[in-house]
Amino acid sequence: MSAAYHLPVLVDEVCEGLAPALRAAPGLPVVDCPLGGGGHAEAILGRLEAPRLLGLDRDPAAIEFASQRLAPFGDRFCATHAPFSTLAEVLADLGVGPVARELPPRTEVVLRCQLDRRERGFSFMGDAPLDMRMDTTRGPTAAEVLATIDAKALTRLLRELGEEPDADRIAKAIVATRPTTTRALAEVVENAMSARQRRQIGKRIHPATRTFQALRIHVNRELEELATFLDEAPELLSLGGRLAVITFHSLEDRAVKRRFGALSRAPEPPRGLPIPAAELPTARFSIPKGARQGWTASAAELETNPRSRSARLRVLERAA
Repeated sequence: MSAAYHLPVLVDEVCEGLAPALRAAPGLPVVDCPLGGGGHAEAILGRLEAPRLLGLDRDPAAIEFASQRLAPFGDRFCATHAPFSTLAEVLADLGVGPVARELPPRTEVVLRCQLDRRERGFSFMGDAPLDMRMDTTRGPTAAEVLATIDAKALTRLLRELGEEPDADRIAKAIVATRPTTTRALAEVVENAMSARQRRQIGKRIHPATRTFQALRIHVNRELEELATFLDEAPELLSLGGRLAVITFHSLEDRAVKRRFGALSRAPEPPRGLPIPAAELPTARFSIPKGARQGWTASAAELETNPRSRSARLRVLERAA
């Protein structure tokens, strides 16, 4: 099993973000989704001594790996095969019912560890079939998407989901060759760029990074999954419960920031009605003190875990 599963990001910050909720109500269970390799779950069960933790993941391999890793915690841990957007449905199916409001979920929206799993086609550092599905039991692969998509649609996909400035040129090159492996796709993208653009991007990231990101997001419907989760998860929190979300790129982070910002604003009072200050509506959610800008990796973590460089953690608390 990939060693990348052993490198969760922002573990200290996640524990710091959730600790107040568990101190205030020690009996609260925790939901960790996606579960990934279980690194965050291990810290939450071990350091924070969470009484119960439910892990959700749509990758069967991740569930298998994490279940082995977390076996020492016995029945304090359980896992189910499901995307995080179905959290409310999963809790209802498990008979959690009203207790669902007692859950302070922690979610790592994108399984960063999977980007290094070559057999899935997430990485351009080796050569593998273009798959990119987090759940290999359903949905088209990236190769199947590229086999039929036209240049105009692919340009829009690369521009919107990958924020790729050379989207048009890259899309035309991909459609002309229809690559089916990771190495072939990476080479097509790199060759489609000008030498100057390759040099500029290569100083920071591999030239194909944005293209791979866009395809992965599209194949797994990641933004749709996130939107559904952000709509439903806050309502599962009890008073004082916390939701901590780790994102890995700006599209995700903007969505989380906007949603948390909207939830933490008090509703507008009716216009023209004299309402005493004490009776003005208050926000049902708040962003904890010191967490307004979110947390990023420390210098020490960046040194030992380079993939943490793009990670950002944001936390929301149920206030009323």
